[in-house]
Amino acid sequence: MTRLDLTRRSFIATGVGAIATGMIGVTAPARAAGLAPTPSMRGGSNNYRPGAPIVGQIGGGGFWMTGTVRRAGDGAPLPGQRIQIWAHTTEGHERDQRSHGATLTDSNGEFRLEMPQIIPAFGQAHGHLAYDSGEFKPVFLRPVMASSKDKTLAAHFVLQPV
Repeated sequence: MTRLDLTRRSFIATGVGAIATGMIGVTAPARAAGLAPTPSMRGGSNNYRPGAPIVGQIGGGGFWMTGTVRRAGDGAPLPGQRIQIWAHTTEGHERDQRSHGATLTDSNGEFRLEMPQIIPAFGQAHGHLAYDSGEFKPVFLRPVMASSKDKTLAAHFVLQPV
């Protein structure tokens, strides 16, 4: 008698083809099909300023914009990538140069930049982020905050080479 050891992983790995060919019980590790690139969001590039300077902080701070940057396909973290951030805050509008700044990802592909509290503009509290450095296709994001009282907002980029 053949013993069937069907776990979720082995079931996914063997799939219907294995069942059809009678190879039930032969297992292989599950593999990801690949990480799809992040599409640009509508309205994400509003008030974008090419070449915003890399800064340690925007304005007086008190709010944290965070996120990750990974490569499409294998999901590898991308260190040293420039992310521009801007928003309507307690200290300025999205159009104000003082409301714009950029930061670089660390060795784990993570970024973090302190800025003034984001406040609603046109009814929504939201931030703007951009990857525009040239090695990968540009991506503009416009994440909306769950509450205008939140003290952090995260955005995640999956970049596709040019």
